[in-house]
Order: sequence, then structure tokens, then C-alpha cells
Amino acid sequence: MTDDKHPEPDRQRCPPAVAVVDASSPGNVGTIARAMKNFGFSELLLVDPPELDPDGEAYGFAGQAREDILPNAEELTFDQLVTNYHTIGCTAVTNEDDRSHVRFPYSTPADLAMRLPTVDAPTALVFGRERVGLTNEELARIDEICSIPANADYPVLNLGQAATITLYELRGLALEETQLPDVQRVRAPEPLLERLYDDWEALLETINHPEEKREKTMRMIRRIYGRADPTEREVNTLLGLLRRTRERPDRDDRS
Repeated sequence: MTDDKHPEPDRQRCPPAVAVVDASSPGNVGTIARAMKNFGFSELLLVDPPELDPDGEAYGFAGQAREDILPNAEELTFDQLVTNYHTIGCTAVTNEDDRSHVRFPYSTPADLAMRLPTVDAPTALVFGRERVGLTNEELARIDEICSIPANADYPVLNLGQAATITLYELRGLALEETQLPDVQRVRAPEPLLERLYDDWEALLETINHPEEKREKTMRMIRRIYGRADPTEREVNTLLGLLRRTRERPDRDDRS
């Protein structure tokens, strides 16, 4: 059900909203808003929020999100949240098996990144309180559970950390490819890599590496560089080092 004040969200697929339930610290709300801005999310939903003073820590922690995400945050009830959205409760504490369905099964943020594009409903990532998270009663009303894999001896993240990690993993749902930085490495051209291998062979000869071991050693070297995908600059640096190494015995002989 919806009402005039909280109309049903647009059914067109859009990035998940981020809901924060009963946060006690305005600073955490600001931190989450900033993470949303970092990774392309814009819809912030607040259930029983603290006062967000424009001159207080929420706006102080929000960075550029103070200009749009934070002032446009929507306040709503938990009932309205679970009625109008496909809800994903984010929690650190999960059950280990299916004997209890309140906190099990659960997905990781990486799992959600693969699956959420197929969910044809307005979606909200729901984060709970700083100290106790979401209650079992609240989780029982939520559609699915998400948890960040962490050290089993201490899996609990603070609210701001949990939201930032989750939103980072889901950034592909909010940002176009053109908005993401191009961090692709450019592998050195094959002729340059062959020069590198030739210089390695020359070095093995210079240092009198056992001849019967050279073929196996060169195969190992090729595999190492093959996995590393070195750039042109990196290969040129290595070529310079190998050249100086081969020249070193000659200098030692002259001394």
C-alpha cells in the first residue's frame, strides 16, 4: 500500500535506494551519504533518523553529498519501507545453516552485484543501528539478507564501513561505464617481451647457469611474466637492469 505522501516508487529499474534504520549518530548518516555520492547512488531513505542539522556533523561528514543526497533524503516508516521496496537487510551476524530462516540464507555484496540487475522491483539496501544492527523482528519482514565476508572471530563492521563496502561492490548498478575510471593495464607488445626473454637467456649464459637447466628456467620466466602482464615501461626498466647485470662481470674483471 502507498499513500499520497509516500507514493509507490517508479517501477523502471534504477539503482537501489539506501535505507538507514534508527541511526543514532548524524555523522554516520553523513558518511553513508558520502559513500553513495562516491559510487553513484542518490536515493537515501531514513527511518527514525536523528536530527540532521545543516551545521552539524552529518553535513560535515557528507562531502559533496551535502549538496543533493542529504538534503533530499526521504523520511519514512519501517512499514512503508518494506511495503514499497524489495528490501535487502545488511547484517554482520548470520545463521550458519537453514535451521533458522531469519538470517539465512544470505548473499554477499558481490553476489548481489551479479543478481540485482534481474530484479524487476524498486530495491532498498537496509542498514541498521550502529551497535545492534537490524533486529530479528525487522529481518523477518525483509525480503533477503546480505552480509560482508569477514574474520569469523570479529565479523562486525561499523555502520559507515559496511555501507561503503557494499556500495563499492554494487557501483556497477549505479554508474555507467563512462563514469568509471579507466584502469586497464596495457600489456607490453610481444616483440618487446621477446627481447626481455632474449636478455634473460643471455644473462643465464653470462652467469654460467647450468646448460641442462636453462630451458626449464626460461619456461618458468616466461610463465611468471605471462601472469604478470607487464607494461611497456616495466619491461624497458627490466631490460635496463638486465643489461647492467650482464655488464657487471666485465667491470669486475677490469678491476
